[in-house]
Formats: sequence, structure tokens, C-alpha cells
Amino acid sequence: MTADNTPLPSRLVAAIDGPAGSGKSTLAKLLAEKIGGVYIDTGAMYRSVTAKALDSGVDPKDEYAVGRIAESIKITFHRDGAVQKTFVDGADFSERIRRPDVNASVSIVAAQKPVRDKMVALQREMGRHGRIVMEGRDIGTNVFPDADFKFFLVADDRVRAYRRLKEMETQGHRLNHGEVLANLRERDAIDSGRAEAPLAKAADAMEIDTSHLSIDEVLQKMLQIILFRLGGHA
Repeated sequence: MTADNTPLPSRLVAAIDGPAGSGKSTLAKLLAEKIGGVYIDTGAMYRSVTAKALDSGVDPKDEYAVGRIAESIKITFHRDGAVQKTFVDGADFSERIRRPDVNASVSIVAAQKPVRDKMVALQREMGRHGRIVMEGRDIGTNVFPDADFKFFLVADDRVRAYRRLKEMETQGHRLNHGEVLANLRERDAIDSGRAEAPLAKAADAMEIDTSHLSIDEVLQKMLQIILFRLGGHA
């Protein structure tokens, strides 16, 4: 049930797509908590493959070698209180996958068909049971085109760069706004232009511009849409 006791189906898939820095991860976590569901961080999955490739001395552009890593990698998520951690082959990669070298290469890795095929298969398996909130760039268009709820988050690229800069500063990385903005714009171009499941808004997705909204305001918009479609009261 939701906070106002509106009953929810036992199986429910909510897809949240959008570019980097639009607020997908934060909102997916909060929405999952509100509906009593599980948050699946698909971005962390692609980041995990990227980090593993870099740590193994593999060129992120080497599709064959990266594909082999994707086939053998084991990615799991575990909660530590309010924090969700990402483990790769048994090791805690939560901090590793957020480093600048991974930021610079993840879009290249995520565009490769062998990697996407493997990750999408894992994501679909994760979403077979229970209430799932999954975020990424192609969840509503490719991974779960029949998702019960689809949201597409957007924001001004300078706002997104500021958010990402603040996030990286809390992790001890020293960059400037211009560097982060350039990286975001490059990632946007790669993600939107790739041949395999590009970043795109599903025709039936609800678009929300988060540029000038607080996290709670966006969350309430999402909950209102879910409650309305389930016949509850927003």
C-alpha cells in the first residue's frame, strides 16, 4: 500500500529514463521506498562492467574483450541501512564505479551490443517478480516496453552538470563545472546516437523537467500519476 493506503498490485514495474544528472537514481530509490519495491540501478550495472574492464587493462572500445567481461561478471546489490551498495564479483565497487575514469568511458561500453544484450537479460530477470523501480536510458523503450508506469526526466544541461559536480565533490574528486558539462554533453551525444537502444523517451512516458523542482516535488508528481492510474486519490 501507499502512504494513503491505496492498494498496489503485487507485481509492478516503474521505468525511469533520462540523461545523466536528471535525478533518476535519487528518485528511483525514493519511489521504490514509497511503493514498497526494489530499486534496480541499471547505470551501476554498466558502470560495473566499465570499471572491471579498466581494472583489467582492457580498452573500453574493445567490444570483444569487454563483451567477455560482461558475460562473466557477477553484479549484486545490497542495502546497508539507507545506502545501496554495488558488488562486483564479490567486491564492493560502490565508490569505484563513480570515479572520473568510469564516467569518461561508461557510455562507450554501454553502447556495445554484447554488453547491452547481457545486461538487459539480467535486468529483465530482476523485474520478473515483485514491485520494481528501474532507471536507465532505455528502460521504457527497450528493457520493459510494457512497464506499468514510465517516466522520462529531463533538466537543463548546466543544472545537470552542477548536480554531478556536487556529487563528485562529496566523493573527493576535484573537477570544474566546465569539465563536467563537457563530459555530460559528450555522454548525451553518445547515448542518444548509439545504434543499440539509444536514449529516447517512450511514446507513453510522462516527461518531467526537474531543472527547478526539488526532489520531493518530483517524487510527489510521480506518486500522483501512479495513484491516479490505480484509481486512488492524489
